[in-house]
Amino acid sequence: MDATTSEILSLVREEDVKFIRLAYCDLYGTQKNMAIMASQLPRAFAQGIPFDASAAAGFATPEHTDLFLVPDGSTVSILPWRPVHERVMRMMCDIKNPDGTDFAGYTRNLLKAAIARAAACGYIVNVSTECEFYLFKTDAAGEPTMTPHDRGGFDDIAPLDKGENIRREICLALEEMGLRPECSHHERGPGQHEVDFRYADALSAADNFITFKMAVKAIAAQNGLFASFMPKPLADCDGNGLHINLSLSQGGKNLFRRGDSHSPVAESFIAGILSRAADMTALLNPIPNSYSRLGRFDAPRYVTWSHQNRAQLIRIPPSDDEHVRMELCSADAAVNPYLAFALLIHAGLDGIENGETLVPPCNRDPADGADGGIERLPETLDAALDRLEASAFIRRVVPAPLLGRFLADKREECRLTARAADAHAHALARYFEAL
Repeated sequence: MDATTSEILSLVREEDVKFIRLAYCDLYGTQKNMAIMASQLPRAFAQGIPFDASAAAGFATPEHTDLFLVPDGSTVSILPWRPVHERVMRMMCDIKNPDGTDFAGYTRNLLKAAIARAAACGYIVNVSTECEFYLFKTDAAGEPTMTPHDRGGFDDIAPLDKGENIRREICLALEEMGLRPECSHHERGPGQHEVDFRYADALSAADNFITFKMAVKAIAAQNGLFASFMPKPLADCDGNGLHINLSLSQGGKNLFRRGDSHSPVAESFIAGILSRAADMTALLNPIPNSYSRLGRFDAPRYVTWSHQNRAQLIRIPPSDDEHVRMELCSADAAVNPYLAFALLIHAGLDGIENGETLVPPCNRDPADGADGGIERLPETLDAALDRLEASAFIRRVVPAPLLGRFLADKREECRLTARAADAHAHALARYFEAL
């Protein structure tokens, strides 16, 4: 919903909104928010609301804390799971410097820059997500347990699938907030579910993903359950992936055409992503636990693409002209979506600008025989960080202060994991509730 300031202020009065959540994401994709009273909304639009940027990961140092949250009026949503009286509104925010300029270290701004680069070349990049999560039971005190909500499997129905009503609540709530979920189903793991979204512009898709995670957790809690997006919460079951679908259009025409034939531009776009996939892996799979998922239960291990094989890094599923897209299958929900989408757009545009050629598809598992020199994704976060640090592409796209902070923090995570007596137990303690 694209609304003017006056329209939003009218909506606040009409809907009895008393609290405004000014939402933003830190460097690691964790949603943060500051709640203001409705009376402060005109000030927020006009001047922004100051916040302590030094306390949020990736924004500033203690010496440079003065940043301002400015709500983006196009992201207005009223939270449907909150009371119908004295309601709560949420808006994603831009982050500004004291002089009113955009703060360069905010990853939402990095995505805007990638979108602007595509637009300058005459392209629109649309994005949709398919994200998995687990529902777990809670104990008598309301604390999460490791017991899945059900024992259902892929596309099961009740009574094996005990989560269908919760998925319905989630999808209806998201629709009420202006989002466009397309389908949902029980996934292969016990208590595991997936919700898929219709494509949108890249910025809206990133905002929607943040909103989706918030809604899932809130609605699960209202039903006495706990939702976790941790990449591998159950060691012997399917992990939680985030499939990122991208399409490229020009002049209203989707450049990913029907069947096995695509435009040379689309093929170069895919080639650009493939050739930089290993460099981006640490940002698409940003915690040690991410690597317990890759290479298992159809999660990709190699830098390959296919039309048919779901175990490849990139798949181009069969669809009609409007919906044909590429599907990146390696990422997980620990990502910062703004940073992830920005990297993918830049990588694809680099492929177009350089005229990169798409390698032939791989419709088999390279592990079934000799891999023929096919590149593998990094197998640990440490190895992924090495690729990240050495990448000229990453250094060009990600500001040095953000990259330095990310590398330092993630190296420390790796050290802590290496010292743990039980790596999976350590991961659960660190990420299960946080994600």
